[in-house]
Parts: sequence; C-alpha cells; structure tokens
Amino acid sequence: MTTEKWLEGESGFQIEEDDTFEWRDYGIEDYATLAVFWILALDVFLQFFSRYVLGNSIAWTEEMARYLLVTVGFMGGSMAVRTGTHISVEFFYRYMPGWMSRLLVTLVDLVSIAFFAIGAWITWKLAGLTTAMMVSVDIPKSYLYYLVLLGFLLMLGRSVQIAIVRWRNRTVVHPQIP
Repeated sequence: MTTEKWLEGESGFQIEEDDTFEWRDYGIEDYATLAVFWILALDVFLQFFSRYVLGNSIAWTEEMARYLLVTVGFMGGSMAVRTGTHISVEFFYRYMPGWMSRLLVTLVDLVSIAFFAIGAWITWKLAGLTTAMMVSVDIPKSYLYYLVLLGFLLMLGRSVQIAIVRWRNRTVVHPQIP
C-alpha cells in the first residue's frame, strides 16, 4: 500500500485535453450523418414535447424517428468503414507472417467490397419494387430504401478507397482517410 500524497492543487486525475477541431479531418458522410442525427433529435424532442407537455402526440413523429434512426445507422456505417472502427479480429495479424497477413487483409477487403456491392444492389432492386406509402405521412417508403442505398454506396466507396490505399502501400494497417 502506498502512502503517496497528491501535490497541493492536484486531484490525481489526468485530464486529457481535446484536440482542436479541424473540419478537414472528417468526411462528407460525417457531416451528413450529423445533420440527419440532429433532425432525429429534433423529431424525438417534438414527439416528447407534444406527448408529455401538450398531452396529444403528433402522429408522424414516431414513424419518422424510426426511419431517421435507420438512416443514421447506415450512414454511420460509412463513417466506421472510413475510420476502420467496424468490429474485426486483428489479433491473428500480429502473429502471422507478413505475406499471410497481407493476403488475409486483401481477402477481407474484397469480401467487404462484395458485401457492400451486393447490399447496394439488393437495396436498389427493393427500392424499385416498393410502391407502398408511409403510414402517417404521404411519402413513399422507397425513399427510405434510397437512403439505405446511399449508405451502402458510401460504405462501398470508402472500402474500395481503403483497399486501394492498402494495396499500394502493401500494408495491413488501416489508413487514415479524411
């Protein structure tokens, strides 16, 4: 057991200072997702206010919140592809020979590209087949599928970009792409 005392005026906690904001560090999908997120927050606040303060809920806010949350999820997926923060198993790369880890990373990149391309294709087909309208507003449900398609296309574009950078640099490390 230690009996060290903190110096006068110190709390013992190390507070890490945030970096300054640089708009170039973020991609276009970051700003678009942030905008959709704030529209979602406004919608949920409007729903809360109308239900609990006014005593009469606005009907369309619940359905729109659901669709906006789906949009944030798919557009946020593009942010995760760009920054390399999707869940993955990187443990084995450290213990494989260099050629094997590069081969495996290339294979994972190709599977990811194929997955996003297939997801975009299926969503495109589904959006074309959907003729139903939303329940509470007169907006076609196909618009939601087009937003999901946008998310898939953004993820596809970013994964292709990352695969090209990795292939050119012959590295396993995820590149930092703004």
